[in-house]
Amino acid sequence: MTIFRRYPIALALVALLFAAPAFAAPAEKLTFETATGAHDFMVEVATTPEEREVGLMYRRSLAPDHGMLFDFGKVDDVAMWMENTYVALDMAFVGADGKVTRIEENAEPLSTRIISSGGPVKYVVELLAGTAKRIGLKPGDRVIHPKVGA
Repeated sequence: MTIFRRYPIALALVALLFAAPAFAAPAEKLTFETATGAHDFMVEVATTPEEREVGLMYRRSLAPDHGMLFDFGKVDDVAMWMENTYVALDMAFVGADGKVTRIEENAEPLSTRIISSGGPVKYVVELLAGTAKRIGLKPGDRVIHPKVGA
């Protein structure tokens, strides 16, 4: 008799542990202020190294008004990639002041190519590919979120 037959709760806890990365974090409102107006999104927030490492990996879809905010906690050069990420993304690199500094459009799914921030930033916002163009996002546009600029 295995331990899991004797202790079904242990089996359930082990299953939950392995399933945890697949669960999405609660979404929060984030707004981009662009020349075309204010554009609201619901984003998951990745603040820990573990959350930032996983990001949007393994997702097979992403709603047009959803994304992820990566908070690095300090201003630094940032490198991103698309390994194990099945959805093409736009990445907005954002300074500590909440201003977009650079945009990487249509990052290729599953690519291990390094995508550089191009300078020091504190945040990255990942959105469905095509979103930056659709909302007219440009460097200098502002991000509004309780964590950004705090």
